[in-house]
Amino acid sequence: MKLLTRAGSFSRFYSLKVAPKVKATAAPAGAPPQPQDLEFTKLPNGLVIASLENYAPVSRIGLFIKAGSRYEDSNNLGTTHLLRLASGLTTKGASSFKITRGIEAVGGLLSVTATRENMAYTVECLRGDVDILMEFLLNVTTSPEFRHWEVGEIQPQLKIDKAVAFQNPQTHVIENLHAAAYRNALANPLYCPDYRIGKVTPEELHYFVQNHFTSARMALIGLGVSHPVLKQVAEQFLNMRGGLGLSGAKAKYRGGEIREQNGDSLVHAALVAESAAAGSAEANAFSVLQHVLGAGPHIKRGSNTTSHLHQAVTKATHQPFDVSAFNASYSDSGLFGIYTISQATAAGDVIKAAYNQVKTIAQGNLSNTDVQTAKRQRSLFLAKSRWQQVEIWDIHLLLMSCNTEAHITGES
Repeated sequence: MKLLTRAGSFSRFYSLKVAPKVKATAAPAGAPPQPQDLEFTKLPNGLVIASLENYAPVSRIGLFIKAGSRYEDSNNLGTTHLLRLASGLTTKGASSFKITRGIEAVGGLLSVTATRENMAYTVECLRGDVDILMEFLLNVTTSPEFRHWEVGEIQPQLKIDKAVAFQNPQTHVIENLHAAAYRNALANPLYCPDYRIGKVTPEELHYFVQNHFTSARMALIGLGVSHPVLKQVAEQFLNMRGGLGLSGAKAKYRGGEIREQNGDSLVHAALVAESAAAGSAEANAFSVLQHVLGAGPHIKRGSNTTSHLHQAVTKATHQPFDVSAFNASYSDSGLFGIYTISQATAAGDVIKAAYNQVKTIAQGNLSNTDVQTAKRQRSLFLAKSRWQQVEIWDIHLLLMSCNTEAHITGES
């Protein structure tokens, strides 16, 4: 790993002081090294650092920021969507061409994903090129310029990005579900509203970044990188804006209904109620209940015939269908219910049968064996075997389960 051999190049953009050289952990010769334990550090400025050195040939580093679409307001909707597309634009330390060409030259990858709670900037590369990708990650997240002509050029991409996403009916249903369920905050869409396309300004991007991309709202997570190296980078280059930034409004659940006709032969429907905030005992109970009802097939590309929901709906219709429990947890609220896909002629029967099954369980008609089985299924779903590939998002979810107050999970 060469992260600190090029620390001086970081200083050109962020600091007059060259970072002290720290020797990165190298894989021992001989037998394959065993992965180290997951390490956590919380800096005085509130930034959380987590790393897992697994000695894999590929390293992944993600910067998670508590700056999802729920922190937008009615005047700047679509800002986070445009931020996702603006990750390759010119910064104070690197031009758009340099960022694109530099990442391409080492076969790396820079991606930006978002939930209603968080934005995540992630880089992936061979472990020997971590210093190069880390430089670009810092540039993109700490010193964007948002030049008017560059922002203008990517505005049309908002419409294309949204159209591609909405080709999946489930995306459209989940967006409408949140709009119906909440009055504010979590009702904000992940994708820019049509009337805002072309109207999100560079000034709005700057304002959002200045007030939400603060150290106390960040978590730096590394996979395949040593903890001391990651900690040193965070201490030197991610201490740029202190404080908690602007606090978001508390989500207000209201309930409601949205029906949208599209002429399709299949009906996608979601029926939910408010559940519990992430990290609470109630949220854990809802997670177990999700597996009791049926969280998906246990055989790849198979049907979920053993779930309570599937068995109940099978008795109501002979037409093909799909049904599963829906569960989403956020920092101050949550949604729990059912998601069904069926033929239009059978939609009413499918939804009613699934709802009645949830009602039956809510009345206490559930055996201890079912609960224990669901707990084991949930544990298997959450736990990652040491032989499986661990992802950046897995560590991020673990941070939440440890109640670090760093970030919150999104839709699931």
